[in-house]
Parts: sequence; structure tokens; C-alpha cells
Amino acid sequence: MWYDDPVMTCDVLIADSHVVLPEGIVKTNIVIDNGRISALTNDVPLTDEYIDGEGLVSVPGPIDPHVHYGVYSAIDEAAETESRAAAIGGVTTMMRMLRLPDAFTSSLPEQLDAMSRSHYVDYAVHASIFTPEQIDSMDFCVKRNVRSFKIYMNLGGEVGHVYMDMRPGTSALVPSVVNVDDNIVKETVKRAADLHCPVLVHAEDYEMCGCGIETAKSKGLDGLSAWSDSRPPESEIKAIRTVSRFGREYDCTIYFVHIGSDQALEQIAKERRLGTKIYVETCPHYLRLSYEEQYDYLAKVMPPIRTRQDQDAVWDAIAEGWVDTIGTDHVANRLQPKLGESDVWGALAGFPGVGTSIPILLNDGVNTGRMTLETFVDITSGNAAKIFGLRGKGKIAVGYDADITMLDIKREMNVSSDMLGGFSDYSVYDGATLKGWPVRTIVRGEIVAEDFEMMVKPGYGRMVERVSDHEM
Repeated sequence: MWYDDPVMTCDVLIADSHVVLPEGIVKTNIVIDNGRISALTNDVPLTDEYIDGEGLVSVPGPIDPHVHYGVYSAIDEAAETESRAAAIGGVTTMMRMLRLPDAFTSSLPEQLDAMSRSHYVDYAVHASIFTPEQIDSMDFCVKRNVRSFKIYMNLGGEVGHVYMDMRPGTSALVPSVVNVDDNIVKETVKRAADLHCPVLVHAEDYEMCGCGIETAKSKGLDGLSAWSDSRPPESEIKAIRTVSRFGREYDCTIYFVHIGSDQALEQIAKERRLGTKIYVETCPHYLRLSYEEQYDYLAKVMPPIRTRQDQDAVWDAIAEGWVDTIGTDHVANRLQPKLGESDVWGALAGFPGVGTSIPILLNDGVNTGRMTLETFVDITSGNAAKIFGLRGKGKIAVGYDADITMLDIKREMNVSSDMLGGFSDYSVYDGATLKGWPVRTIVRGEIVAEDFEMMVKPGYGRMVERVSDHEM
């Protein structure tokens, strides 16, 4: 609700910015008390802290629903470095893809405890499912505020190798081999439906990918185009069809992560028409990169970046409302192990992105007219908050957490990895000139980052309280 009543005093006042509200864009003042928005008004109350928003746009704090950290550095360190990159990049809530090799009862509590001490911004967790034992303990996760689960349909057979998250206080990589077969997928979806939790899906069929990689290697092929051909969109289609069938059977919400091909989008549209409850996430790299340009092996990712035609298809899907969220699929790794051997097959998949997603969307979307600010808000915050039940997040409205990112949509800067302060020592976007940057990141009424400087200490960020869809 929008109040015009005078307010006598407040903790924080954000004055004179253009505020993106559910009703539209309005120049107004945001009044903050006790970490929450208490009023939106044209009056100027007395305040302990005055923030001048003239010439800036205030948006609900962006939520990155897809971040990997704690894989290549211990969570004690990673929570600090990656939440710093998030804060500088304008992200106020980050959702970690937790990957554990053993039972949740033994390993989840220590991960949550370690995370609680080091974040600059607020956070939540998705738990990945690899084994029947983990399916049996999904309710254990829900009782500890972990209310979403991920399945990796790309992992199994000859391509079942994955690095799990390090235990707190350790620094050794944790290699593992898993087999996420159809039974694991089916039983995960079934149990998640019983718990009223969404299932996040990496939709690539591991048998097709394994065969494609073996064929490409035998022919001596290399490069990002070969990587894309080895994991064709047909592998996405097969996985999408399989898990959607289970989703319909058990009435479970399916959330497809990192969708970046025209054919995958078309198959998802078919499954929606059949009645599957589906949400779609894409990533900034599918909106900006293609293998038709030269990016060495830095842009190796799963699923692969595709063609410029696929880029256009994803932009069109955003404009038509078929894409719900933007997740970065951020991977906090370093350049030397990333590049690996001398070909694309030896390079690590994944790269950092949590700190550059907002500038990319502003530069390539808002400032080119491909996206309105209202759409920007929907896909960076509002939809994710609803899908994942993030209480108090996703909207500038009375009673909500004062998570606000202030944008200068005319500011131009060149990307460099060292500007973000994360674990990674490179960016696939290094040197790119982007127009539109966050200048202040506010979490629960506190400025956590301003002009690339941190303003709070690690540990300010909190785990977000979550509710399931039937409780909202």
C-alpha cells in the first residue's frame, strides 16, 4: 500500500529517487524503520540517516536464485567473498546450490552454521539430491528452512563426475561420482510434492551428453561450438519431457534452471500446455554470449552457450513473459584450474557472474529497450521471492524488508574481475563496457555496499525465512 500520511521520524529516508513499485514507477520517498519499509510518501520526515536518491532508480533488492560457492574454496571463506561480489553487484539475496555427498542429517547442520557467520547479504539454500538416502531426509531439510531441491539430470554414467561442496574448515576438493537416473528424478519429484516444495532441474540427458562428448573427442573436435554440439538441445528436450511427466503425475512445481536454447523453450511451452506447473530461469550469459564469437574456453558452461539465434529467442521469451527469473549459475572458481588442459574438454564448466548480472541486464536490456524496468524487477526479484517463498522479499511495499538497490542507469564502466572482490580472478566479461550500474545496495535498511566499497562487516547477512506455496 502507498501511504501519503506524514511520518514524524524514521531510521532511514531514501529521498527523491524513482521507485519501481507494483503500480508503476513513481518519484517518492521511502521511509524505513527497524529494517522494514514503513511508508512511501512525498513528505520529508525527520530521519537518522538521509540517502539522496536524486537521479537514481530504486528497485526491490535483486535475488540471485542460482549461485554455486563452497566448491572450490571452503564455505567459511566463500560465503564472505561471494556475498561481497553479490553486494557490490547490487544483489541483496543469494540462493546457494548446496551439493553434499552424504546424508543431510550429518552434513547440513554444519554447512548452515558456517554460512551464518560470513555473509554480507541475505541468503537461502537449495539442497541437491543425488541418492535415495538424501530423498529420505528431504523433510529434515524442510525443518531447517531449506524448502527447495535440485536434481542434476546431466550427471550419470560416463558423465557422472562432480565436485561436491567442501566441509567447513577444509580446503580439499571433494570429487564424487553420481548417477541421477530416472528413479532418483521420479522419487525426488514425488517427495517434493508431498512437502509442497519446488524442484529445480538441470535438464540435460546424461546418456545423450556422454555419447556426444565421446563422438566429438574421437573426431578431434575442439572449441565452444564442439562443446555445444556434444550437448545438443535435443538432450535438454528429452530431460524436460521426462521430468515434466513426473511433475504432472505428482502435481509438483518444476523450476527449470539455466535455459538458453530456442528448442528447450519450445519444449517447455509444450509441457506447460499439457498442464505441468513450470517456472523458467535463464542466465545473463545466454543473453549476451554465443559460441559464434570467440571466448576461448572461459565461457564453457552447462548447458552450453548456443547461437545468436538462441540469444534472440531467450530475449523474446522474456518480453513475452515466458521467463520468470534470472539466475547467474555463478561458479566461484579460478582461472588456472578453469582453463585446465589445452582443449575445451579439460576446462572446468562454469564461471563467476553474480556481480555482473545487474549491469548486463541494464546495459543489454533496459538501456536498449528490450526490457522495461518493470520487467527487470519481476525477473530479478519479485518472481523469485514468490516462487521460493522468501518472506519479506521481492517488493518495495509497506511491511516488506527494506532490501533496495539504487541504480544509476546512465553510468558507464568497464568490467574487471578485481572490482567485485570475489574468489575468482577472472570474468568472462572482462573489459566489456556496460551502461547501468548499482551504486548502493541496501539490505534490511542498512547500506551494505556503496560505489564498490563494503559498508558492513561479514555476518550481517541472514538466512531468509521461507514458506511453502500452500502457506503463502
